[in-house]
Amino acid sequence: MSTLFHSARKLDAHGQVDDFWMLVDGDTIATTGSGPQHPFATETVDVGGHWLVPGFIDLHGHGGGGFAYDGGPDALASALAMHRSHGTTRSVISLVTTPLDELLANLEVVAAAAAADPLVLGSHLEGPFLAPGNRGAHGLEHLLEPSPMVVDQLLNAARGTLRQITIAPELPNAFEAIDVLVEAGVAVAVGHTLADEALTQRAFDAGARMLTHAFNAMPGIHHRAPGPVVAAFDDDRVTLELIVDGMHVHPSVVRLAFGAAPGRIALVTDAMAAAGSSDGDYTLGARDVTVRDGLATIRGTATIAGSTLTQDAALRHAIADARILPVDAVTALTLTPARALGLDHRHGHRLGLLAPGFAADAVLLDHEWNVTGVWADGARI
Repeated sequence: MSTLFHSARKLDAHGQVDDFWMLVDGDTIATTGSGPQHPFATETVDVGGHWLVPGFIDLHGHGGGGFAYDGGPDALASALAMHRSHGTTRSVISLVTTPLDELLANLEVVAAAAAADPLVLGSHLEGPFLAPGNRGAHGLEHLLEPSPMVVDQLLNAARGTLRQITIAPELPNAFEAIDVLVEAGVAVAVGHTLADEALTQRAFDAGARMLTHAFNAMPGIHHRAPGPVVAAFDDDRVTLELIVDGMHVHPSVVRLAFGAAPGRIALVTDAMAAAGSSDGDYTLGARDVTVRDGLATIRGTATIAGSTLTQDAALRHAIADARILPVDAVTALTLTPARALGLDHRHGHRLGLLAPGFAADAVLLDHEWNVTGVWADGARI
């Protein structure tokens, strides 16, 4: 089965190409080119001059469509279906802090989902190794120190599918845990922390390579205390997650981040169950959450509890509100998150570009950046 996409305006990290065509063979991009001459295929898709971009990759999300990712296999599938309709072809399943036995069980659920569905990339543990003083929506009673025994339990439950973990580097044993996790192939992120610039840089030197939702749940930038964000800006090895929904980070600060860390910003949703659904009452892990006007907070407080964002909306916010160049915004949804997990050069399918040898993940967008079609592994979804 082959599919030819033609008459497209291609946009990926390598730039824009007009009158672009792409031949998909099965689940892989076989060849690409531009102009009116293109190869035969059993199926054709006339893009009609609209945008064709790689499938979006979400490194950090908790649910959507009224369902939480940790609500069991059916809830996970329903939430993923909503995000896929908004252009997210590959998802990392983020788990908030819950009792350890629940975390272990949820890691096993995600491992089973990843084995059955290649669009599920694995899990992200956003906890339990977080600073009590910057825990955000995470329950204080379930936070843990990263002891070797707990780290081993988590790795064993995930069965090789733990993709990312957030750690506050000031916790006891944090650096020993970073060593073990990096050796296991897990991307370690600094986040939910009170660390200063120097300690954050030490964590990056020890192998941490990401910053969890930059600016949120960490010290901000002060002219005499630069903090974790500046440490990440200054380290070319580090990818910074950014929630661009107009509420978590001001558009002017979004623009500052893109300028300070070019090619290293990954747009994530941090979406909870209300994403793609309605205002109302929800849960995030064990916490009760109220959603009003699209803002999710721990019930009865002003503490933000995830977002109601989808990645296509993040793209529109980045371009329209933060005035990010479209090529940079698309890169932040595609190649940059792929690189953060080493998926741009892995054996087999590579992710993040519309180029030969890459997975046939593609999103069609109209001139206002609204999703009109989504393909993953060569199949329309």
